[in-house]
Amino acid sequence: MTTQLPGTLITREFRERIVLVGVVLPGTDVEEVEANLDELALLVDTAGADVAARTVQRRTRPDPATFVGRGKAHELAAIAEEVDADTVVFDDELSPAQQRNLEKLLGRTAIDRTAVILDIFAQNARSPEGKAQVELALLRYRLPRLRGRGHELSQQAGGIGTRGPGETQLEVDRRRLVRRMQRLEKDLREVDRTRQLQRRSRSRGRLREIALVGYTNAGKSTLLNRLTDAGVPVEDRLFVTLDPRTRQLALPGGETVLVTDTVGFVRKLPHELVEAFRSTLDSVRLADLLVHVVDGSASDPDGQIAAVRTVLDEIDAGDVPELLVVNKLDRSTEAARLAAKIEGAVCISAVTGEGTEAMLRTIADRLRMRDRIVELAIPWARGDVLAAVHREGEVVEQEDGDDGARVHVVLDEAGRARFSEFVVRGA
Repeated sequence: MTTQLPGTLITREFRERIVLVGVVLPGTDVEEVEANLDELALLVDTAGADVAARTVQRRTRPDPATFVGRGKAHELAAIAEEVDADTVVFDDELSPAQQRNLEKLLGRTAIDRTAVILDIFAQNARSPEGKAQVELALLRYRLPRLRGRGHELSQQAGGIGTRGPGETQLEVDRRRLVRRMQRLEKDLREVDRTRQLQRRSRSRGRLREIALVGYTNAGKSTLLNRLTDAGVPVEDRLFVTLDPRTRQLALPGGETVLVTDTVGFVRKLPHELVEAFRSTLDSVRLADLLVHVVDGSASDPDGQIAAVRTVLDEIDAGDVPELLVVNKLDRSTEAARLAAKIEGAVCISAVTGEGTEAMLRTIADRLRMRDRIVELAIPWARGDVLAAVHREGEVVEQEDGDDGARVHVVLDEAGRARFSEFVVRGA
């Protein structure tokens, strides 16, 4: 018997056969669409299905009714029949109406890239929070797709207790989904409040935070294991890590920081997932530094970098300082060439450890660049402040006077704001 999260879109009882469909629209080219289909094929394989055929069409604009046009839809039906495919997967997002029309013309399931990614997330969610986030994203995706299906879902006819005007099954289903979404949103708000309390507690300890971000399967979890012995499960598959993991790391020079491994990104990451995981991704938005891990062996690393930065902009993390780390030096000579052409980038192998010491020194230097020496005048009556300054900053010099101490200390932006009333103006 198959176990599925609510709303899982591809069953696990057998390997489904899939036809992939890409469309070349103005502003794109065949090479880009073919690269997207290559990635979609990996996503389909990760979801538990096999690609039986693929096709690319050129259009000046999407067809409002079927996205690809009625003629192409009949052609797809013939292809699917020939290769005995169960499902047709479109690389572009389908509207609910387009999906329904296509399924009628194809005589089989039609889904888009969003549905495949949601399905993979549903398989990989492990923690209660991760499962709630994925279920919420699935429900947000499914809700509009209930519309216009009142005839098939209506169950007013027949049976004691079912006669009379009542309400259509469509209305019942929609209300049930909305109630479930509201419950999930409430639960996730509680989790978010707990996380904010934990973050405030950590901020009092003045530990700065680093977030590992990057394309899915770029090696972020392997790097976290290399740096911290975190013991995070690592597999050569897409979206293995959904739940953030935070570990302490000692940098060269002795400073201890917090490092968080985050969910991997991908091209056309569904908006529903970004919204559902927004509280989890706060660790990215609030980080002091992003370590952007890039797969140096990928066929299109520049495209992957652009896709990650698109998502970072979407979650308001585009302005967080970033260090580009090109990974998989052990697997490709292209990794070193890629790092050499990007100013400030470093090249490593998270598997062998090569280059990680240089990376840590660069991280420490980048964090220190955000610090600066300020002069504070602290009266002896505020011994608590003097103790806090020694605890939270690096004291370079202290001159003791009759009224208090003059302290030259290295402070980050948050520290300067906290002790602003003691700053010696014009120093």
